[in-house]
Amino acid sequence: MMFIRSFVFFLGVLAAFALGWIGIVGVPDMMLARIEAPPELKRYTAEQLYGRSIYVREGCLYCHSQQVRPEGFGADQARFWGRPSVPADYLYDKPHLLGTMRTGPDLFNIGARQTSEEWHLLHLYNPRLVTKGSIMPPHPWLFEEKPTAGPGEEALVLPDSLAPARKVVVPTAEAKALVAYLLSLNHTYPVSQGAASDDTAKTRR
Repeated sequence: MMFIRSFVFFLGVLAAFALGWIGIVGVPDMMLARIEAPPELKRYTAEQLYGRSIYVREGCLYCHSQQVRPEGFGADQARFWGRPSVPADYLYDKPHLLGTMRTGPDLFNIGARQTSEEWHLLHLYNPRLVTKGSIMPPHPWLFEEKPTAGPGEEALVLPDSLAPARKVVVPTAEAKALVAYLLSLNHTYPVSQGAASDDTAKTRR
């Protein structure tokens, strides 16, 4: 009798996990399988994928979203964050990085709003250098101090108050990959009106 009860309990737990997986992973995957990627949406390069892993490791998704809400659900369009995002925008994102809050600005189109690699590197090294009053923490561990910049390296242009004595600061491969990923976040291409309106309608239900 005890064995039968334990077996039934095990089956119940297994069924709960299976139903949860179907609802959270299986059904969305089947829905996305019927969606075609916009022609302008590009797959990530190897460097951008590496940068994406750094983005996740550093916890950027806890303070930044990557989802522009439809009109009527916030002031996203008034902030010039771009058109509302649609499911097709995320076909190459596994997993997606929609985020849960906006301590910092939405990054869905940061590659279009800020196209300067130098700006992003300075922002990572010390956000207050380019954004006065920023509360984002600096990421100096993504950079290296050297006596001189090596071949192919470009030192950051820092104010005297932050520049290390008799050394230069150069970005590591991780910093450059992270910036490459951020610059790839450009979803300003047009999407079909049907895809945008369908997504808005589903959100309003």
